[in-house]
Amino acid sequence: MGEQTILIDRRFRGPPDSGNGGYVAGMLARSLGGSNVEVTLRAPPPLDTPLRLVSHDDGAELLSGDALIASAVRTIVELVVPPPPSASQAKDAEARFNGFEQHSFPGCFVCGPERGVGDGLRIFPGATGLEEEQVAGIWAPDLSLTDDGRRLVVEHVWAALDCPGYFAVREQAGVAVLGRIAASIDRMPEIGEAVIVSGWSVASEGRKHRAGTALHNCDGETLAMAIATWVTIG
Repeated sequence: MGEQTILIDRRFRGPPDSGNGGYVAGMLARSLGGSNVEVTLRAPPPLDTPLRLVSHDDGAELLSGDALIASAVRTIVELVVPPPPSASQAKDAEARFNGFEQHSFPGCFVCGPERGVGDGLRIFPGATGLEEEQVAGIWAPDLSLTDDGRRLVVEHVWAALDCPGYFAVREQAGVAVLGRIAASIDRMPEIGEAVIVSGWSVASEGRKHRAGTALHNCDGETLAMAIATWVTIG
């Protein structure tokens, strides 16, 4: 068993006062190797607050005092990934990103249109028109996302796999937050590499909406994939 104290910097927010769900899930996943991990978010992760990340053979927990914020377990991610759009099709889809018109959390680290280059990930997934309910955009990781000026930090890959799933189910979900996400990473993207980010609807039942997401390179190679559950809150 290991324990460390971590803080979620305000830069990595989703809603104004809590961490982006994918980013926080990636922090737990990193303690378990970074891939083939399922994370359940149980409370809004507070920003700029000392939190305890406790990891053990079977999983990990993120705690604020005695309050459980998130938990993680090892898993095998099984997901049918639809063919991605080309890089040019994904870039064109960004013009149809409906978050430009109305966004519940415009300062979100991943998809917030208020975030500048080198600050947020600026992933703006819009409808592709190629697959039913598929959205896509382009992400080019920059140096601010590294731990040593060379290698991408794994939680940023988890973050990139987060919000595109929401925009694939937004019509059914309304205002929703990430409840659970499981991700598998085959290869970490390179800094400056053009990454095709896609999301698609899997199923909806009541307040819960399942979505798949994936990262591909421009040759169509799958770099990472995730399955997530979004929970309607309004």
